[in-house]
Amino acid sequence: MYKKRRIERHQLPYFLRVFNGMNDRPIGFLGNVSADGLMLISHLPLMVGADFNLHLKIPADEGPQLDIELKASCLWCHEDVTPQHFDAGFSLKWAPPEYGQLVSALQQYFSFHPLPESA
Repeated sequence: MYKKRRIERHQLPYFLRVFNGMNDRPIGFLGNVSADGLMLISHLPLMVGADFNLHLKIPADEGPQLDIELKASCLWCHEDVTPQHFDAGFSLKWAPPEYGQLVSALQQYFSFHPLPESA
């Protein structure tokens, strides 16, 4: 029997880069997002329990890119199935309203919507 499922996270590997908010160096890529956190895919393991200032640079079709600064705490980090890559889960400590708008936009973009029934 079909059960309606709610998708809480969306896969985004190698699409949106994440930068260290302190020195603006690349730290990894968004793996998935939710309203309360995110998963980052990195080439280096990240310190569990540490707080990070993260900087998202969202490309725009027209005009300047959207910059989103976040404060997040690393809850876990483990080696990815892809060699020399690590997955790290973060809980958001602070995010601007633009982050919520990004999450909503990504959910809309990556969600499957049922086709209207023909009459």
